[in-house]
Amino acid sequence: MTNTVSAKIYKVSTLAIIAPRQRSTLIKLIGMLLLFFLTLSSSCAAELKANSTKTNHTVIKLEASQMWITIGEQRFKATLANTSAAREFADQLPLTLNMADLHNNEKHAKLEKSISTDTHKPKRIHNGDLMLWGAHTLVLFYKNFDTSYEYTRIAHIEGASKLPQILGSDSVIIAFSKD
Repeated sequence: MTNTVSAKIYKVSTLAIIAPRQRSTLIKLIGMLLLFFLTLSSSCAAELKANSTKTNHTVIKLEASQMWITIGEQRFKATLANTSAAREFADQLPLTLNMADLHNNEKHAKLEKSISTDTHKPKRIHNGDLMLWGAHTLVLFYKNFDTSYEYTRIAHIEGASKLPQILGSDSVIIAFSKD
């Protein structure tokens, strides 16, 4: 004797097996997961865009992006920022300015020709930062400090540790040149 077992296989949709109430919950859960992932991807895209705008303020160390700053007998190499303002400033060189002291941490002078601005709030100023305040005021910082003001980056002086002693608290004549 032979026993034969026959079975019929039916293709049934998984959603058809799930009770209607559970099906509704499952669809809501899938919708919430999709919404979560869409939100996550859009916030990542916003962060990437924010990071790409920050690159406007980075310093590029190419030989063509260098300039020199002379204070008395001391000569300093400075690296220009990769901004249109820095390029416009470099186009005005050579330039000699009588820079007045302000707050015992910066020297400033008004430029004859305005420069385009791309302001940002650096939060921290560093010794050796050369920045533009407004469209006409060039500022050379010689001490580190926190700030809430907005500036446009122009350059940063290399080896700026001696600046506080060299600049002192009086007005000083500073020469900016390409070579």
